[in-house]
Amino acid sequence: MTTLPLETPFSQDAPSPGAAAVATRVSFGTDPSANEAFLAVAQSLSHTGSFGWSVASGELDWSAETFNIFEHDRAIKPTLEMILSRIHPDDRDLVQQTLDRVIETKDDFDLEHRLLMPDGSVKHLHVLARALATPSGNLEFVGAVTDVTKQVQTETTLEKALQEIKRRNEALRASEHNLDLIINTIPALAWSARPDGSAEFFNQHYLEYVGLSAEQVKDWGWTVAVHPDDLNGLAGSWRSIMASGERGESEARLRRFDGEYRWFLFRANPLRNESGNIVKWFGINTDIEDRERAEEKLRRSEAYLLEAQRISQTGSWKLDLASGTVTASPQMFRTYGVEPDEDKSIFELWFSRSHPEDQKRMLELFERSKIQKTSYAADYRIVLPDGAIKHIHTTGHPVLNELGDVVEFVGTNIDITERKQAEEKNRQDEHELRRITDAIPHIIVVLNTDGRPIYVNRVGLEYTGLSVEEMQAEGSPYRVIHPDDIERFREVRHHAILNGVPFGGEQRILGKDGKYRWYLLRYNPFRDEQGHLVRWYATGTDIEDRKVAERHLQNENVALREEIDHFSMFEEIVGSCEPMRQVLKQVAKVAPSNSTVLILGETGTGKELIARALHRRSNRATRAFVRVNCAAIPQSLIASELFGHEKGAFTGALQRRVGRFESADGGTLFLDEIGDLPMDTQVALLRVLQEREFERVGSNHPISVDVRLIAATNADLPAAVAAGTFRRDLFYRLNVVPLVAPPLRERTADIPLLVEYFLGRYAKAAGKTILHICRQTLARLTAYNWPGNIRELQNVVERAVILSETDTFFVDESWLKLESPESRQPREGISTLSDREVELIEAALAECHGRISGPSGAAAKLGIPRQTLESKIRRFRINKYGERQTF
Repeated sequence: MTTLPLETPFSQDAPSPGAAAVATRVSFGTDPSANEAFLAVAQSLSHTGSFGWSVASGELDWSAETFNIFEHDRAIKPTLEMILSRIHPDDRDLVQQTLDRVIETKDDFDLEHRLLMPDGSVKHLHVLARALATPSGNLEFVGAVTDVTKQVQTETTLEKALQEIKRRNEALRASEHNLDLIINTIPALAWSARPDGSAEFFNQHYLEYVGLSAEQVKDWGWTVAVHPDDLNGLAGSWRSIMASGERGESEARLRRFDGEYRWFLFRANPLRNESGNIVKWFGINTDIEDRERAEEKLRRSEAYLLEAQRISQTGSWKLDLASGTVTASPQMFRTYGVEPDEDKSIFELWFSRSHPEDQKRMLELFERSKIQKTSYAADYRIVLPDGAIKHIHTTGHPVLNELGDVVEFVGTNIDITERKQAEEKNRQDEHELRRITDAIPHIIVVLNTDGRPIYVNRVGLEYTGLSVEEMQAEGSPYRVIHPDDIERFREVRHHAILNGVPFGGEQRILGKDGKYRWYLLRYNPFRDEQGHLVRWYATGTDIEDRKVAERHLQNENVALREEIDHFSMFEEIVGSCEPMRQVLKQVAKVAPSNSTVLILGETGTGKELIARALHRRSNRATRAFVRVNCAAIPQSLIASELFGHEKGAFTGALQRRVGRFESADGGTLFLDEIGDLPMDTQVALLRVLQEREFERVGSNHPISVDVRLIAATNADLPAAVAAGTFRRDLFYRLNVVPLVAPPLRERTADIPLLVEYFLGRYAKAAGKTILHICRQTLARLTAYNWPGNIRELQNVVERAVILSETDTFFVDESWLKLESPESRQPREGISTLSDREVELIEAALAECHGRISGPSGAAAKLGIPRQTLESKIRRFRINKYGERQTF
């Protein structure tokens, strides 16, 4: 039996609302269930139901609205006998005769009759049906039934009014006032027209609705209230109705008095005289705006669905199992390359497009789904007429009837060709990438988002001796990590993977030989275009050789540092005279503490070297040593330099700046020339010394620091305190441990050592070889007063080296204008030593890279005892690496 209500073609000159609903071709090309829902809404709005009637079997198929019209229980299948029993007794013969006639003639029929409902109410129906022949030759009728009770009641009311008018015309031909009164009481837009169609009367309700006077709308003036876009269509329909001489209807938008247009159904009936001639037309306009909006919404929904299918390349279809008829959406035609002249309703057309290798599989899947009454989903290929191949993802869902039998399938087909091509390219790229990663001499691991390995390259598998499956097992990374490294590695790895941030570290990895080797592991997250984590990529670089070399180098550095500490005098400080030894003893005692030290001394006496020695011998030696020359910084900026400032704290403070105290946190801060600090900065410095905290310039947020303070000055601080230029309380805070750097004039015994040190440094920098020191020059240097102290001596030696033209160090007497009145005896320096002996020792040390003892040491190469060589090195002040030194 033909399935309703998807398609029922009718052809009528003047279709009724039911006929129009039946004649509408519903082929939305979308989900059939959604289309049927839309159709059900449309049927409900128009009070039009659909039906199918098999004459041979007597079986009836009704839509939901048909059940509503007949007020019949949907659980009870309708029968022809039930219908006839519901037909009004006065109409039963007419209906029966009509059915008998159309069964015999196999013609369509158009019939109006009444129903007598169980509660005694009467319904007026308009039935329109098309006769169809099934492939087996059986006769079926499909059609629509419209509840026209309201229209009939309206027409009856109008008819009664017209009858009343006729009666009154006959009784009171001159009393047209009474006729107007009756028409104006009708709750509808009523009007009448002459036989030629020109209007002659509009009831009061009509005039009030359009906001026009009777004079304005008479004849053809009423057309000004019709929407301009609808006027030609309405006029054409009106001419057709007048030409037919029968009742008719048309739709158009009518302007309300406030300017709003609403859709109306215009209906007209002719009035004939006794001779059958039309003497007048009577009409009623019914507001159908709500129905039009519902229909427009339905049309828009259909358009949106079709566009969505086109964009997503998703087609929808329905297969009727009984007839084998296929109904498909336009996107299906585009996807399958169906031409307009091809029969799109036959199953064979669509199946023939399937790839030969996929046809059997898809048929088996379809049959299994039909038998089990279950949905299915699968991917398969189709071959287009031009030979092109597309990949399709299809889904199908069985539709069951009331008996639970599968009567049709509905589903969707999605063109996934581009996705399949991308997947194939990804597979090829992945294969090529694996070949590349297998050739890289590093361990490479790809992990999923939770950190579980999904791929390990050949190098990683060969080194660990594990299979891919073993590497992918739960907890596999920790199987090959050294037990001492597991906890640290687990904590870092868990935190990084949880937060999706890169991480790395050096770990010992177990090889298949049972030995551990050091590897540098780096983990990096890989994200898609939306920023979502997709994969982790990890690399492992063998750094075992580097680690071994580092251990060896570290051991050598330790030994070398011990030797340097053993043979050097004291950090970078050169000197062995008694005043210097006393200072260095104090340094050695004070350095391990955190006490504040105040270094006093003339300019150029090496106060900064003493401060550095204090830092290097302290527990803070591994932290920062920050030097600040208070005299070199403008007073307006000294506070910002020491304590930092916030952005905008003063003009030019474009960003936050960290001060020297913060930079030295945990280390040592050396304030040189502290006597030049301005008073306001002295107050802030005092607070830091007292409370161990300060505030940046422009901020009120205290910052705590752990800094050891060493101060130095060449000024007389007690005199400054007495003069009121230096705070007394700050002086006492600074003067916890005072150290006095002796001037060079009190260290004459150290001048030869200092000359040799500076001579070696500047000769090497200038690329010159100085082998001798002139005795007269050394005597002159020793006798000089040195008001500029060591800094002045350094400058004199540098100038002499630059101007030297021989291998003998010489200082011009004119360079030393301020001699000490005291006579000093010159000392012999290193120039009295045997040049050959010094050269041999330096060459041997350079060849042995500073090693003294052992079979490959310098002592063995020179053929002398180690103790003798060490004594000569100390005596001649030779650097272990072949350079002369002064410290």
